[in-house]
Amino acid sequence: MQRKTFKTSETVDFIVVGSGASGGIMARELARAGNSVVVMEQGPRLDAHEFEHDELKYRNLSGITNNPATNPQTFRNTEDQKAAKVSGRNPLTYARVVGGSSSHFNANFWRLHEIDFIERSRLGAIEGADLVDWPITYAELEPYYTKVEWEVGVSGLAGASPFDPWRSKPYPMPPLPVKSSGVLFERGAKKLGLHPFPAPMAINSVLYKDRPPCIQCGLCGGFACEVKAKSSSVWTVIPEAEATRRCEVRAESYVFRIGMNKAGRATGVYYYDRDRKEQFQNARAVVVCANGAETPRLLLNSATGSAPQGLANSSGAVGRYLMFNKGGGAMARFEHPLNEYKGANVTRIMHDFYDSDPKRGFYGGGGFDARSGGPLTWGQSVPKGTPNWGPEFKEYLESYTYWMNCSGHGTSLAVESNRVDIDPDLKDAWGLPAIRVTHKDHPDDTKHAKWQVERAAEIMDAAGAKQIVPGEIGEATGGVHLLGTCRMGNDPATSVIDKYHRTHDVRNLFLCDGSSMVTSGRGQPTQTIEALAFRAADHIAKFARTGDI
Repeated sequence: MQRKTFKTSETVDFIVVGSGASGGIMARELARAGNSVVVMEQGPRLDAHEFEHDELKYRNLSGITNNPATNPQTFRNTEDQKAAKVSGRNPLTYARVVGGSSSHFNANFWRLHEIDFIERSRLGAIEGADLVDWPITYAELEPYYTKVEWEVGVSGLAGASPFDPWRSKPYPMPPLPVKSSGVLFERGAKKLGLHPFPAPMAINSVLYKDRPPCIQCGLCGGFACEVKAKSSSVWTVIPEAEATRRCEVRAESYVFRIGMNKAGRATGVYYYDRDRKEQFQNARAVVVCANGAETPRLLLNSATGSAPQGLANSSGAVGRYLMFNKGGGAMARFEHPLNEYKGANVTRIMHDFYDSDPKRGFYGGGGFDARSGGPLTWGQSVPKGTPNWGPEFKEYLESYTYWMNCSGHGTSLAVESNRVDIDPDLKDAWGLPAIRVTHKDHPDDTKHAKWQVERAAEIMDAAGAKQIVPGEIGEATGGVHLLGTCRMGNDPATSVIDKYHRTHDVRNLFLCDGSSMVTSGRGQPTQTIEALAFRAADHIAKFARTGDI
């Protein structure tokens, strides 16, 4: 199929910045509603055969993620410190490729629960944090969670957990086959009276929408799926958007500023093309879906004389309230090989400890799963007390197939001083101001993560582990779940966007990605981000039809 293209001089209805979990959905929905759409993606468009099983390239050498050599970032714990680059890596990790981070994610798909949207009302204020309710409810988002599962493709078993929120429809596919770690996790959890269940995953377990089932290659986390079984936007909604003949996906197009006119309206975006030449694409409206790091960065780099703090930032909230999903777990070695290098990363999870329980003495809740890592990743996770050389190190490497992880995934509190902003000195390879991260864990997040370590060790002990290595909990120095940095809310003085994802300050500028989230949820935000995108697209398309943009 010959793909649709637009001239930069043409004024399209919408520009969507970013082609990941939310951007792909936004593009498809707006194009299907009859709008002309250009999707801007900084990274290249790769064919399925170009995604190799190369652990060094993809897990260690920024094969498709933001490379610290060309896209550097700095980090500090508090605002009175001088931020510095972190050796060999970026604090915030995300893909730069068509499909965004939906290309290389683990594909864990958890819905938020009803409590996530109303925790401030239920729990009250928490000292040192800015916990607030969402301006929408689970009931408002539930139809869109269902739409994600059926339109994008999710495998799972409805009703398998007594703690799951209500749903209007079952999953479209049965769960993936259970692997050894799932069997052992289930054994240990049930022995403790807990309720493990099949993991909902955005990976095909059967043929679905002309995409094959998982081939059990074992390389999901950090890797794109070359057989298209993983429900990444590059294999799902983006081709459907292009099939409308009203959508162009413009790869290797690095948006660096949003154009504005004297009337205070967005007019399009400035970007560097694949030859690093500056271009401008005209549009009637702009939707930024660039992720919880790049969306605030773009707004801050789009400051104007009338918006000196950054675009859509009259509240001062752009970039603030950064959340990561902090968690804790344990490694466990068993007496027999588990062969965890095969299969999807996760096949069993548990939500018994999802809610925050005041009896624990701190805020926090979350879920647990059983998972593994690749051999190279494993070799870099040497347990404390094990040498990094010699016979003991070799024995540890050779024991790879005997190990698994019990991983906890939890809450991170919104703290105003935790933020993404612009480094005053560092520039990227295009000469643009780089991202500066300021983050220090809230004490309750650390307490909860340590509590999860204890629970994980108990589960592995009950499962019969021969050796257990509890995880060490320190200060977070980065993350992959980038949440809350352009939070939604009803009050323009304390939030960046309204409940329809329209910025309070610029009527034809919308934001939709992890930055929109008000609370962090319990560890797996992608399905919520995609549900928000379907919901936002419905409203934005309606605004376009009624001339309300």
